[in-house]
Amino acid sequence: AEANNELDEIIDSCRSSAGDGDFLNTGNANGDTGEDEDMRDETQSVPSSYGGVDTDGYMAAQSQDRFFTRVYHMVKDPGTRRALTLGCGLMAVQQLSGINTVMYYAASIYQMSNFDEITSIWLSGFTALAQVVGIGLSIYLVERQGRRTLVLTSLFFVTLCLFGLGGSFYLSRIASEPVTSIEGDVCGAQKAMVWSGITSYCYDCAQIDGCGFCGGVCTPGNDSGPILSKDAVCPATSSAWSYNSCTNPYGWAAVVFMVGYLLAFGVGMGALPWTINSEIYPLKHRSLAVSFSTAVCWIFNLVVSATFLSISSAKVLTSYGAFWMYGIIAFLGLVWLYFALPETKGLHLEEIEQLFLRPEDNRTVRENDTRSGRSPKMTQVAPNGALTLDS
Repeated sequence: AEANNELDEIIDSCRSSAGDGDFLNTGNANGDTGEDEDMRDETQSVPSSYGGVDTDGYMAAQSQDRFFTRVYHMVKDPGTRRALTLGCGLMAVQQLSGINTVMYYAASIYQMSNFDEITSIWLSGFTALAQVVGIGLSIYLVERQGRRTLVLTSLFFVTLCLFGLGGSFYLSRIASEPVTSIEGDVCGAQKAMVWSGITSYCYDCAQIDGCGFCGGVCTPGNDSGPILSKDAVCPATSSAWSYNSCTNPYGWAAVVFMVGYLLAFGVGMGALPWTINSEIYPLKHRSLAVSFSTAVCWIFNLVVSATFLSISSAKVLTSYGAFWMYGIIAFLGLVWLYFALPETKGLHLEEIEQLFLRPEDNRTVRENDTRSGRSPKMTQVAPNGALTLDS
């Protein structure tokens, strides 16, 4: 009985505060449009005693229903839906252009370019600094050049660098020594999706587990040398035993394009998708919409980082094929954003919201101002796209 009385007193106090406008009513001063009223109604409908009622479960169910209602209204709103499509698409392009494969696997990428392990680790640290420089340039330029200009410029150079990085891997393959003789069945070919799989170069031979190269011969071996005597397998004039990697005259190109990629990415695509997502949503949907776009970012982050080593293997797309794929995605994103991304530099949040309205929407937006005592007004979209207030 004592517990019931205490709960009654707490809920009565909440009701009294809600009635006075001091509880759950701060949103109206910030331009909210009814969400706090719904929350207040839900608070007032809480059962006043335990009485066998699970109040925690009741409130959880109410909260869940309210979440889906908010999602429904957000997606139903044409302007917010367009902004959400842009925001989530921008995050998807950011991740699908391969940034985290370069950041997470920089050392592995350099090893693919036939640098040794120690050199690869040092180079990966050096290239990471390029993105720091790019972010610094972005901070300096964002209010001078604008969001749209920086994003499109960044994505253009990201596309070029991705195709260049893929090209450096392809050149390292065809520039490696040709295979003139094959020892053993396992070294002659491998399963492949986008190329023949036939061992034609030292590069191909080094991609096969348990195979190495010396003097034009691809033969079974290990780190120490061929399984058979080197004198018996490799020509007397052969060069050093190559296992897991071959001499690469284009290794410097991979370094140049990696640094260029991270620098270009930092200037626009690194930070500005987050900036744009914080600006383009109406206030009443902003927190939920930003949560959706953030979820899209990390979902594609997981997908890209989890699949890179598989798709860059010789059995799937090869290393050069993987980067060309990212380059194609970046190029398609560039074309889409050229038409879809508006400039928001220097605009107020209300003006940015109007960028996503269309005359055919005929949308009305309630403007609540109960604290000032004014009656609600209706904001309509005029044929020229401007907002007009009804008196």
